[in-house]
Amino acid sequence: MVDFTLTDEQKDLRELARDFATKEMRPVAWEYDRESTWPADVMQKAWEVGLMNTHIPEEYGGPGLDYLSGCLIEEELGWGCSGMGTSISCNGLAMTPVLIGGSEDTKKKYLSMLTEEPKLASFCLTEPGAGSDVSGMRTTATKIGDKYVINGSKCFITNGSHASWYTVYAKTDKDAGHKGISAFVVPRDLDGVTVDKKEDKLGQRASNTATISFNDVEIPAENLLGEENQGFKLAMMTLDRTRPGVSASATGLARAALEFATGYAKERVQFGVPIAMHQAIQFMIADMATKVHASRLLVWQSASLLDQGRRNTLESSHAKRFAADSAMEVTTDAVQVYGGYGFIREYPVEKLMRDAKIFQLYEGTSQIQRLVIARETLMPSRAVEPAAATV
Repeated sequence: MVDFTLTDEQKDLRELARDFATKEMRPVAWEYDRESTWPADVMQKAWEVGLMNTHIPEEYGGPGLDYLSGCLIEEELGWGCSGMGTSISCNGLAMTPVLIGGSEDTKKKYLSMLTEEPKLASFCLTEPGAGSDVSGMRTTATKIGDKYVINGSKCFITNGSHASWYTVYAKTDKDAGHKGISAFVVPRDLDGVTVDKKEDKLGQRASNTATISFNDVEIPAENLLGEENQGFKLAMMTLDRTRPGVSASATGLARAALEFATGYAKERVQFGVPIAMHQAIQFMIADMATKVHASRLLVWQSASLLDQGRRNTLESSHAKRFAADSAMEVTTDAVQVYGGYGFIREYPVEKLMRDAKIFQLYEGTSQIQRLVIARETLMPSRAVEPAAATV
């Protein structure tokens, strides 16, 4: 039996997030976008009301929410401002490898750090020369005695300028391709860790994105996550768990664009009637609404599989690809509904269109998602493998 009924707790969580997005995010979203400044006050409030670190288990101070509940929250935050929503949710990307592959001591130390104070962590995988081709990374981790020494640079790191620690992927076997990658926890305050620059971005300008360098950074061997040379597997397992939330944020953004376009179409008069009375606009609105609805259903399915302890690689890629592409299409159509006014910063939808683009790029481009979908479809036996619990 398929049941899309939410529990009372899930409804309350969604309402909490919606209220936060309405009162704390929306009123300042366009100001932070114009100035590209860090929304410190919004981040502080999000931590205080419990909208951060949603999947950290209770034993480490978190609420231990299921993945579907997390997606309900992320859709509302994406509706409020996807840039702020990305920063609020980003701890989840950094902490998931720790939760999957970290020792008990590592989990207690670093996960509790995020729940005891409003601190941030960042996920460091992408490099200037290694984006979709993770095996091309040049950052290295050399074991010397009971320590690893890390050297390299990571780019496009969300919350990088403000993080207290980083989950860093590095080559421990330079000749083994993706089978020579390992993952580590690296504290921000260690010698040799440098925040190089903050990027000036097209969209999601309220979200901090930075380049981080590691120059002879020494970390204890116990900061290794999982087994040596198993970091690629750990990264892929992490993305399976985080892509539903990213897809939910894209859905929230698209929903916002749909609502703005619908409201404007009812008010804007051309040829003596509101443009909502014209079939050309009605068809656009109808297609936008379908894309938002279908995106949400894909998100819920991919999250629900995780909550059942099942493998969701195919479904999470479906959700990420479709929700990201739909967000770009819906926001572009919203600008079209506004006509010339949609191109003016005084009106809300041009920001949404700029914000939408990154969903097709981060946490796996839409083209990478298609590769995953093709692989899983052509080799369907892979799709029934159970989700692994540890690395």
